[in-house]
Amino acid sequence: MITVDYLTKKFGRFVAVQDLSFTVEPHQALALWGPNGAGKTTVLKCMLGLLRYQGRIAIDGNDLQNGGREARRLLGYVPQELAFYDDLSVRETAHFFARLRRADAKRVLGALEQVDLLVHAAKPVRALSGGMKQRLALALALLDDPPVLILDEPTSNLDTASRGQFLKLLSQVKAAGKTIVFTSHRLDEVEALADQVLVMEQGRALFTTPAAQLAGRL
Repeated sequence: MITVDYLTKKFGRFVAVQDLSFTVEPHQALALWGPNGAGKTTVLKCMLGLLRYQGRIAIDGNDLQNGGREARRLLGYVPQELAFYDDLSVRETAHFFARLRRADAKRVLGALEQVDLLVHAAKPVRALSGGMKQRLALALALLDDPPVLILDEPTSNLDTASRGQFLKLLSQVKAAGKTIVFTSHRLDEVEALADQVLVMEQGRALFTTPAAQLAGRL
C-alpha cells in the first residue's frame, strides 16, 4: 500500500503541492490528473525521493524519508524523457542498469521477454523505435521486481499504435500484481489503466473518483 499524508512541497515561496493526502491499495492503479502546473510530476519526484518535502510518504509501511533506501527499492520508475546510451545494445543496456541497481543479472532476459524485447536484445538502442525504447524503460523499471511502478506521462511521446501496445503491456503488468501510480493528460489512457483518479489543480486535490466516472465529472 502507498500512503501519502499531508504532502507539501515548496520551492522558495512557491507552493507546488499543498496538504495532499491519498492512498493506493495493493494491485491498484492511481492516475494523477490535472493541467500543466498542477503539481503531478512534483508528487512523483517526492515519491521517488528526489525532492525533500513536508508530510509523510510510506511504501508498504516504509517511511520514505526515514527509511528511504528500503522504501525506494520497492519502486520502479519510467520517466517521461528517456536517456540511454545509443551505442549499447538492448541487452547491454539492461545489464548496465542491473549492475547500477544491484539487481540479479538473471532477471535481465526475463524482463526483456516481459516487454516483448527479447528478440531485439542484440540491437543497438539507436535502432529502436520510440515505442520500443519506452518498452525498454519499462523493462529496466521491472529489473528488481518492485511491487510499485511510477510512470510520468508514459505515452506522451508515442504514436497511436505504440501507445496502444504500451498500455496493453501496463495492463498485463498490473494484472500480474503491480501497484501503479502514473500521471496522464489522456482520458482514454486513464480509463484503460486506472482504478482511481486523483484530480489536482494548483498543487491541491480537487477530488478523487473512479476512472470510469472521470469523464462525467470534468
